[in-house]
Amino acid sequence: MCVYPNLVPIAKRALEGSSVKVASVATAFPSGQSPLAVKLDDVRRAVGFGADEIDMVIDRGAFLRGDYGKVFDEIAATKEACGKAHLKVILETGELGTYDAIRLASAIAIEAGGDFIKTSTGKVQPAATLPVTLLMLEVIRDYQDAGWRNIGMKPAGGVRSAKQALQYLCVVQETMGPEWLDPDLFRFGASALLNDVLMQLEKERFGRYAGEDYFSKD
Repeated sequence: MCVYPNLVPIAKRALEGSSVKVASVATAFPSGQSPLAVKLDDVRRAVGFGADEIDMVIDRGAFLRGDYGKVFDEIAATKEACGKAHLKVILETGELGTYDAIRLASAIAIEAGGDFIKTSTGKVQPAATLPVTLLMLEVIRDYQDAGWRNIGMKPAGGVRSAKQALQYLCVVQETMGPEWLDPDLFRFGASALLNDVLMQLEKERFGRYAGEDYFSKD
């Protein structure tokens, strides 16, 4: 479950005794437009509240003007501020413009210490797409082939149906292998996907689809 920093204590209490981890968006999500000191305070506060994972957003302005060193340094500093918490690095691929730029941003995120690379905040369109997901998985595979540690991948935003999700899972299996079909290495941003999965489960039980109005839109 991913929440804003102030909601981490509430989520931790609600999920106590379960296997569900709590992630928190930080670093001035979703814009990333705050001074680094403010971003790091945001991260430390979320971790102090008990977050198991941190979702950071890269400074797309810095990236697009070619200041790749700043992007790298901010990710590395955020990783240090995370302590034992895992770090997911959101690239906001819909703003990066080209596949070459997405490939470079993925490599920077991995080399700077990200544990996961993630397509999108869900606030910008286009968000997750199959071509971008394939590209990011190929970057991870290249690093893995070079002896790098395993890096996770999360497409977020735009995956709205179980049938779409199956297409993504096929891409993962064919690119990375069946062992990558594991939440420690691959996850969906499931806010929009959840309702359709529930509808599919209803169909398996009763042989027909339920209306969308029977499920929460939250």
